[in-house]
Amino acid sequence: MQTVSRVEQGSGELYIGRGKKTRRAYGFDEIALVPGSLTLDYELCDVSVNIGKHKLAIPLLASAMDGVVDLKITEILGKMGGLAVLNLQGVQTRYESPQGALNQIARCDKSEFVELMQKLYSEPVKEELIAKRVKEMKAQGILTAASVTPNMAQKYGKIAVEAGLDILVVQSTVTGIEHKSTAGGSNLDLKSFVKEIGVPVIVGNCVTYDAAYRLAETGVAAILVGVGPGAACTSRSVLGIGVPMATAIADCAGAVRDFEARGGHKITVIADGGMVVGGDICKAIACGADAVMIGSPLARAKEAPGQGYHWGMATPSPILPRGTRVKVGHSGTLEQIVMGPAQVDDGTQNLIGALKTSMSTLGAASIKEMQEVEVVIAPSILTEGKVFQHAQELGMGRK
Repeated sequence: MQTVSRVEQGSGELYIGRGKKTRRAYGFDEIALVPGSLTLDYELCDVSVNIGKHKLAIPLLASAMDGVVDLKITEILGKMGGLAVLNLQGVQTRYESPQGALNQIARCDKSEFVELMQKLYSEPVKEELIAKRVKEMKAQGILTAASVTPNMAQKYGKIAVEAGLDILVVQSTVTGIEHKSTAGGSNLDLKSFVKEIGVPVIVGNCVTYDAAYRLAETGVAAILVGVGPGAACTSRSVLGIGVPMATAIADCAGAVRDFEARGGHKITVIADGGMVVGGDICKAIACGADAVMIGSPLARAKEAPGQGYHWGMATPSPILPRGTRVKVGHSGTLEQIVMGPAQVDDGTQNLIGALKTSMSTLGAASIKEMQEVEVVIAPSILTEGKVFQHAQELGMGRK
């Protein structure tokens, strides 16, 4: 079997000790984008992206988290040209009227929320609600997407597609090309599943060249890149796993580009997690992402179901919670956060405007051209010259 592993070590190898090789990895805060000799008008920047046969006007997906996406959010973001992913194993499919559960999560004390959510999420998923929610999204006249975990993909995915779902997301902390399960029916063979399900499949998450390449070979339309960087995720402390996002995206994007160069089909790379401000999104795309999936920035929308709170998908786990509930507050409407106009100076609003402005400054007229801009290692990029902002907690120094 041909190996597809690739580790770029530079001129020398690194070790954490005599018995363990390692390599350096970088996060968004350690890199910067370099302007060249060309600039262009903001209006000339095309930020559209394709996922399978579908086209998004903006390269932004809302994470399949109960505090981020409900039917209201799917409609608003969908009509802006983005894509909100509904969690088919969350409160929306466990409760006919999920508002009561959402109210309890938002109002409980921080010392009680894990136990409360474990209780609320112990309510079984109702198959009739899966079909109902998909049909409700379809009635909004938007592109529809929803997520399932690998062990329930065959069962719940089929129900959702039969109800009219356009894009299926198969997602867990880490997803491989095959998943063996003790529950939920037969084991998942991703290649066979993708071929049979009948709609484009987004799969994730992964952080390495080898995993991304092998996922590409299964026929998926897109892959999600990122393990542990989300605002509410605690996988990095609970499980000790993860790769900083700049390096993870570059590795996975490199795998996809190599796959395509060898005759493979077009695959969309979606950076998932760790992006809080517009600059993070710009850096993610410059590192090789075609689109981004974000949670906490959108959880701050006045319309978000979390009511100013945000929690991870694995927070309610009955055996090992790998997420927490964080208070994010409200920063504006969903339209302000995504499309502007911004009323704050810290990069948390008008995310698409920030992307287009960055692209125009860098001379990138498309997502593809944005991926070709120069990236430098710059650990002082967020602190250099910002003494007053940090001292006064303004702008880039706001906490």
